[in-house]
Parts: sequence; C-alpha cells; structure tokens
Amino acid sequence: MPVPRSIIQQIKQIIPPLSGTLHKGQSGRVGVLGGALDYTGAPFFAAISALRLGADLSHVICSPTAAQAIKSYSPDLIVHPILCEETSYAKVEGELRSLLSRLHVLVMGPGLGREDYMQTYARLALSIAREQAMFVVLDADALYMVGKELSLVKGYRRAVLTPNVVEFKRLSESAGVSPDVPTKERAGEVSKLLGGVVVLEKGPTDLIASDTTGEAASLEASKLDEGDEERQRVREVVEVDVEGGLKRCGGQGDVLSGTVGAILAWGKCYEDGAFGDGSIPASRLPLLAAVGGSMVTRTSSRIAFQLQGRGLVTQDMLPQLGKSFSEVFGEDLWTGDKGRL
Repeated sequence: MPVPRSIIQQIKQIIPPLSGTLHKGQSGRVGVLGGALDYTGAPFFAAISALRLGADLSHVICSPTAAQAIKSYSPDLIVHPILCEETSYAKVEGELRSLLSRLHVLVMGPGLGREDYMQTYARLALSIAREQAMFVVLDADALYMVGKELSLVKGYRRAVLTPNVVEFKRLSESAGVSPDVPTKERAGEVSKLLGGVVVLEKGPTDLIASDTTGEAASLEASKLDEGDEERQRVREVVEVDVEGGLKRCGGQGDVLSGTVGAILAWGKCYEDGAFGDGSIPASRLPLLAAVGGSMVTRTSSRIAFQLQGRGLVTQDMLPQLGKSFSEVFGEDLWTGDKGRL
C-alpha cells in the first residue's frame, strides 16, 4: 500500500525552504553519538547521510580511538573525541551538556559498541537529551542498551527506534510482546508498551508504528504541551513499500538513521519557529521523520543498486540521497526553482 498522500504533504511542510531566508543551522544541527576502536564507518555513514539529505551541520561524538579515522573520511563532519574511558564522568557530562544544547537531534547507536564505558556515556547522553527535549534516533547498540533498560526511553515520544529483524525480536521480547500478536501488529504493540515511541521496523517493507493508547504514554514526560492527554491517544501504522535495492550490505541502516535524524532536525527547527506555520504538532514529527527517512533511503538503495548491482556498497548510496529526495518529494533540484516544493 502506498504511503498516504496526506503524510507526504505533512512531511513537505517540515522541509526547510531553500529561499535564502534561513541562516546556518536553521536547517538542522545533527549529532551522532558512536564510534569506538572497532567501529568508525557506521557513525560516518549516519552523519554524512544527514548532510547529504540537507542538514546544515553534522557532529560526531566519539571515542578518541575513532576520531582520527572519522575525520579522515570527510572534512565536512565536526568530530568531538570526548568519550574517553580515562576521563572523569563529571567532565564528560559537562562536555555533553554543552554540546547537546547546540543540537536539534541526537542519533545514537551507529558504531557505539558494547564496551562498558561507551554504554555508560550513551545512557548519560540519552538522559541529557530527554532533559533538553531533543529528538532522538536509536539504532544498533543503542537498541541493545534500551533492551536491557527500557526505562531509558519509555514514555518519551520524541524518540524513534529503528530495529532490524534481530534487534526487533530482542526488543519485542524485552518489552513483553505476546508471541500471539500478529506479525504486522507487533511494531505497534512495542510502541504501546514503550509509551508511544515511534518504532521503525526494517524489513522487506518498513513498518512505522506509533501507539499512544497505553498507560506509559505521557505528554509531560516528552515535554509536549498539546492539551488534553486523552485526545492524544491514537494508534497509527504506516507501511513503506517503496522499492529498494536487491543487495543488502552493512551500513545501510546507518544511512537510514542519518536520514531520519536529518528530518527530525528539520522538525525541531519547525517546532522552534524557524520556518513554517506551526500547524503540525511536535508529537507527530517522529512518525513523519521515520516515514520520510525510510522512503528516501529505500529509493537511494534502489538507484545505487541499478548502477552497481551485486557490487553495491553503502558508500554508493550517499551520492544518490539528493536525487532520491527529489524523486520522493517532487523537488526539482536542477531547473532553477531554488529548491522550493
């Protein structure tokens, strides 16, 4: 089933106009937390994908053991090697608070790893992000972290979780989803049990679910001021069946987390009044970002596969993100319309 036109129109409303009226940073400042000794590619793919989609600035918050490699991949990324095992917790906390206060969204998980100190700093960063009412995207080993401690994200409706098949199974079991729940209803059930977080279940088609009908859903916990709590109790599932490439390779999920993060950063700018009419409530932005990121990422996978075939690697998708954005949202980048939709 195609994505409803009404949702695509809403996504278009939170895309910053290329009209010359915005200054640097008002089209999104993205942070990616991840990158340790063994993992440098994943945070790069997430951060550069956010830029390729159209975010203004992309920061990588990582371990010193990963910083030099990530810096060498691209001069466009701002790299902060502050997650040091030997540094005091208090110092890292201060640096994280200062840095996150300047960002619109935090993408967590790509290249995070499971070392104790990286997991500890990730829990700290997520706590700070919630205090500051940031949007967050949780993938890879950030999902492993959440699966062990569901309270980290429960009730926080500014969060998007992007599990693959294995991660979704583990998350469902941690959340207590009954095995009797039909397959296509499980993402919604996970969302409900976790208090309305958006779940993007990756698969042959992507399922994006938001269910705020459960007891754990809370506008207050999410720092959302949208009136009557009962009126906000809804269940919505969107299936994205946009054609993707036939080759799956490591790193495509990192591209997805970066594109979702970029659209969430736009959403935060929209929420803050940098552009747009403010008619879309902040509670809806995570679902819109998940749908938009899924559509663009799948399209870029398809285009890259058409060019590279069996030899496709994740880097081949990066140059296709802009073209994919144009194909999905109807923006003609090449005819001098200044990027308006």
